[in-house]
Amino acid sequence: MVDYSKWKDIEVSDDEDDTHPNIDTGSLFRWRHQARVEKMAELEKEKEEVERKKRLLEEEKKRATTKQEGVPTDELEKLKLKEAEVLKTEQELKKKEKLMPWNVDTISKEGFTKTIINKPKPRKDNSHLSEEEKEELYRKFVKENESKIKQYGMLAKWDDCKSFLLEYPDLCCDDSANYLALWCLNLEMEEKTTLMEHVSKQVVSMQYILELAKQLDCDPRSCISAFFTRIQKADKEYMDAFDDELRSFKTRIKERAKAKLEKIMQEIEEEEKQKRLGPGGLDPADVFESLPKEMQDCFESRDIARLQEVIAQLPEEEAREHMKRCVESGLWIPDAKAAGLVPASEEASKEPVYSETV
Repeated sequence: MVDYSKWKDIEVSDDEDDTHPNIDTGSLFRWRHQARVEKMAELEKEKEEVERKKRLLEEEKKRATTKQEGVPTDELEKLKLKEAEVLKTEQELKKKEKLMPWNVDTISKEGFTKTIINKPKPRKDNSHLSEEEKEELYRKFVKENESKIKQYGMLAKWDDCKSFLLEYPDLCCDDSANYLALWCLNLEMEEKTTLMEHVSKQVVSMQYILELAKQLDCDPRSCISAFFTRIQKADKEYMDAFDDELRSFKTRIKERAKAKLEKIMQEIEEEEKQKRLGPGGLDPADVFESLPKEMQDCFESRDIARLQEVIAQLPEEEAREHMKRCVESGLWIPDAKAAGLVPASEEASKEPVYSETV
């Protein structure tokens, strides 16, 4: 039995310094370690079975050659067929092992390692840079590569994506992933959901490459071919994991876009409210809603005479409080003519302003 418990605590860093906040790196690129190790164990088991059959076949051949009487022709043919079948299976396993993608599990196991003549370049480490320096590098990168990043974001076929990144390998970096994620956010805020979902697939693909580079501690540019080879030959479980992450990313983008739009609307409303505030710092809309219905009708109809009657009928303290709040909100301007002011009907304000004094 293979002990898979050692994989249960493996986590992928979700440090915001390494990845964009829109991307859930905690769930991204685990690659279903258990499933991957199971496939490796299965291959080992198949190789052991081939070796067992080869040993049995050798024993049968030895027994046949030690017989005193001649060996029947049909028995010899059967042995040849068995040998050919075993050799064919062995070649298939060697080919399967050779094509197995190099990953964090296989590089440390005998039989899965490969000789590398050119050592992959190490990952760039920007952790020593300040936030201002990182921001400056990001702006410079986007300025130089924005059109290419968007071109990559619009690609659809795996082969096209692979060819494009191999042609422009410098695009394979965190800055590209962050730009694409922000582009998705803006597209969703602009209600271009279909395009957002298309670009989202490119974001997740880029993040898979970056995470593979992180696991192998090498430059992401050296992982481009490995990722696309793997994704094009991926089994159902691997593709299900990729699709799950893609759905999760699109959900986060939609939720983030909704929250950001709500925040923007709140800021706009607050800004408009600040513009409406009267000389006493009160909002005329709020003050208007707090007035008795009879006073509201007077303001809406601009009936000053009726307003004077309504105020006269109110208790003195209540009437004084209402008019004080009207003045502080700018809903009422006492002696506006003397102050050189004009009625609100001649201004752009939506709230009525009256020049007459009660």
